[in-house]
Amino acid sequence: MPIKVVDQLPAVGALSAENVFVMTESRAASQDIRPQRIAILNLMPDKITTEIQLLRLLANTPLQVDVELLRLDDHKSKHTPESHLNCFYRYFSQVTAEKYDGLIITGAPLGLVDYADVTYWDQLEGILSWADSHVTSTLFLCWAAHAGLYHYYGLQREIRGEKLSGVYPQQLTQPLCPLVRGFDDQFWVPHSRYAQVPKQRFTQHDELHILAESDQTGPYLLQNSSGSRVFVTGHPEYDVNTLAEEYQRDLVSGLTPKLPENYFPHDDPKQQPLKLWQSHAFLLFSNWLNYYVYQATPFDIGLIGQK
Repeated sequence: MPIKVVDQLPAVGALSAENVFVMTESRAASQDIRPQRIAILNLMPDKITTEIQLLRLLANTPLQVDVELLRLDDHKSKHTPESHLNCFYRYFSQVTAEKYDGLIITGAPLGLVDYADVTYWDQLEGILSWADSHVTSTLFLCWAAHAGLYHYYGLQREIRGEKLSGVYPQQLTQPLCPLVRGFDDQFWVPHSRYAQVPKQRFTQHDELHILAESDQTGPYLLQNSSGSRVFVTGHPEYDVNTLAEEYQRDLVSGLTPKLPENYFPHDDPKQQPLKLWQSHAFLLFSNWLNYYVYQATPFDIGLIGQK
C-alpha cells in the first residue's frame, strides 16, 4: 500500500516520476482500511526537499500510511514559501489533542548552537513530552536524535574538531533486533554533523541499545527497550547529491570544508557520486513502520498512551 498525502503536495509529482506509489486523499477515501497515521515535524530549512526524501522512504511498505506535516508555532521558515506551509502544514498547537501511530522529527542546521539558545527549544521539549502519551513510536534524525537523547537521558553532545561529512560504513552490533532485520553486517550511511555523543555515555542507561556504529561516526542507530524511541544520528534519507550541495554551499559561504569522505569517485568533486545507502534506508523505515508502529499500535488510535 502507498503513502497518502494531500493531492496538490509538490512531492506527489516528484515521487511519481520515480515510480514511487503515492495515493492522494481523493483516491484513499474509497478504501476501507485503518491507515497508519504518521506525523512529520519538519525542522529542515528546505522543507520541500525533505518532504520528498522522507515520503520516498515511507512509501516503500505494504502498509497504507497517512502522512501529516507539522510545523512549529511562532517560527518563520526562511527557505520555504509561506504559501506552501499554509497549504500543507499544520501548526503543532492544532494537533495537541490528536494521536499518531508514528512521529518523525527531522534534523536541523543547529549543530553548533547550544540547546538553551535554540529559539524553539522550549516548544520542542514540550513536543517530546507530548509524544510520550500521544505517539506509539518516534523516529529522531540527526540533530533531533541528539536533542532527544539530551531531553530524555541528559546525554550531552560534544562538538567535534571538524565537521563529520561523508558516507561511512556502519557495523551491526545487535543483528537480531527487529529494527535491523535483513540488514547486511556492514552498510553505508551519509553523515553531516558537527557533534556527537561519546559512546561511553550510553552505558549509563540500560534502556538504550546501540544497534549499529562505526569508529568514524560513533553510535549511528539506537533505540530504547520498547522501540518507542528510535535515534538515527546520520542521514539515511539524503539524496545522492545532498552532500555535494552542502559542500558547494560551504565553499560559496567562504568556508574551507573538507571533501566529504567516501563520496565522490576518486575524491574528485567533478564526478557524480554513487548512492550506496538507499536499500538500507528503505529497510530501516520499513522495519520501523512494521515492528515499532504497526505491530505496536492499537487498532483504536484513541487508546495510544493508555496503560
